[in-house]
Amino acid sequence: MRPERLLLSAQAEGLRTRRRFVSMKALLVTAVFPPQTGGSGRWFYELYRRLPRHELLIAAGTYPGHEAFDRTHDLPLVRLPMQFTTWGLLSWHGLAEYRRLVKTLLHLVRKEHVTVLHAGTCFPEGLAAWLVRWCSGRPYRVFVHGEEMRIAAASRELRFWAKRVLAGAEGLIANSHNTARILEEEWQVALPRITVLHPGVDTNRFVPAPRDMAVRQRLGWGNRPVILTVGRLQERKGQDMLLRALPQVRCAVPEVLYVIVGEGERRRCLEQLVQELGLKGHVQFRGEPSDEELVACYQQCDLFVLPNREVQGDIEGFGMVLVEAQACGKPVIAGASGGTAETLVDGQTGLVVDCRAPEPLAAAVTDLLTDDARRAAMGQAAAQWARTAFAWDRLATMAAESLGFSDAEAGRLDGTNPRRSSTGRTRCLS
Repeated sequence: MRPERLLLSAQAEGLRTRRRFVSMKALLVTAVFPPQTGGSGRWFYELYRRLPRHELLIAAGTYPGHEAFDRTHDLPLVRLPMQFTTWGLLSWHGLAEYRRLVKTLLHLVRKEHVTVLHAGTCFPEGLAAWLVRWCSGRPYRVFVHGEEMRIAAASRELRFWAKRVLAGAEGLIANSHNTARILEEEWQVALPRITVLHPGVDTNRFVPAPRDMAVRQRLGWGNRPVILTVGRLQERKGQDMLLRALPQVRCAVPEVLYVIVGEGERRRCLEQLVQELGLKGHVQFRGEPSDEELVACYQQCDLFVLPNREVQGDIEGFGMVLVEAQACGKPVIAGASGGTAETLVDGQTGLVVDCRAPEPLAAAVTDLLTDDARRAAMGQAAAQWARTAFAWDRLATMAAESLGFSDAEAGRLDGTNPRRSSTGRTRCLS
């Protein structure tokens, strides 16, 4: 299966880009980028805004509200439509979508003197980068998150393309050691080709705060013990399992409130489960929060839980929300699946629990909610751990070295929320 006949016009465009450049300029291609929610998008935003501006360009997907968001930063950024109906190339829709994206990327490569592409994930960005390399010779690197490789493994066509994307990459950036293990064991990628770069946390924004009854009243919590989960409402995140564990928790903590932050395809199923279990009044759905509301939820909750589990190969690659909660001084509970165990120190800053059944989860939650001293000690250790292991400034310096950027500016921000000047470069290409 070769794409020559499918991308002749893109190839013609690419032939004009075969030039050598002395300095590096990286083009990050990512469909997910703020204001769209998602751990990977936040990862790229926080990382690349700490890298040298003159050595990068970002091609990010369009999303409602992106115009307003792009006025709050000074990143060199182009918005492209990347809403793909399929990840493969064997349908007319897929072929047309890839052809459109590849032609636009080739144009950017030539115009901006791009020397290397960074693909935000294997599909569609990685496959598009592979096609750009085939047309222009430009090398590329691919960020790998774990769950997408399990999805690709279940499809004959996607497995075919994924093997070529991985093999053609100059290097692979895994978000966890667990993802690196998946690449090595399930995709036969040699370990020297893999760099593990953990996502981090903004330790100036996610900080501990004292219990504030005014804030808690505004959130609708009052003085109740609060368990918090932040994440998309999908099966692998495990919100349903904590709902099933809640009746047992209520036996020891009658006033407990479970707060679910996020939206997703499972919202209706979860609301129905609340009704079936008689949990009305003990569960709060908050939807998508503002940045300020999210931080307040982390700071004012009593315990953060991400009860993730593997569902038909779908896993949690890392779990940035666990790091954010710890940075806010909260003990955490994570499921014993995927890469979430790498976010905490088991027994010191939180617990790793088998979340495939409600009983172990209920026991762990109850133990922490009924032991104020242990919870406080874990919270203090969690904040220190997050600052030491996951501060973005330190991780950005490591990333700059791994990705080939100069490190003179890496890790530094002129401000916590730098605003775009009148000469900013955000553009939208449709």
